[in-house]
Amino acid sequence: MSADWYILIEEDIRDTKHLQAIEFRLHHWKLAAAHRVKGDEARIAAVAEDAALHYLPTTLTRYAKPGDRPARHAFLAQDGSWVVLVGLRGHQCHIRVSTARLMHVHEEKETPPKTLKETLRGAWEGPPPPEQPWSPPAEDEDRSESRTGEDRRGTVLAERAGFEPAWTP
Repeated sequence: MSADWYILIEEDIRDTKHLQAIEFRLHHWKLAAAHRVKGDEARIAAVAEDAALHYLPTTLTRYAKPGDRPARHAFLAQDGSWVVLVGLRGHQCHIRVSTARLMHVHEEKETPPKTLKETLRGAWEGPPPPEQPWSPPAEDEDRSESRTGEDRRGTVLAERAGFEPAWTP
């Protein structure tokens, strides 16, 4: 488990789509920035508040001139995240600033390209069976044997993947 804390800044991004002479304004959230912060919880909360009070969304940067100060309504939610309504020169958008702890990191792993032989074999035999989607383990798997918690779950996942555990307690 990692002790790396991050300030996450999400922006409301608007896409305008035209379909049969009708204009659709579609909104969605986009993770705009993730800044690593060191320190205790008070410092992390202070940095999140500073980001909420000073961050200028990319949607509004194209309208900003040097010296402009946008209108800002900052709301602190119960979970400690900030929702900020920002306005500048008649344009408005909102951002969400939250704190999060980095728990897992997995690097991307690409499979090597298929050889001609594998490609032809795949065309002849058809596509491989699809991978099973993730689902939580059944209750009887969680309670089986005398193992508890993380140790048992890791073994169950290893067994599902076809690995033999090298050591069992």
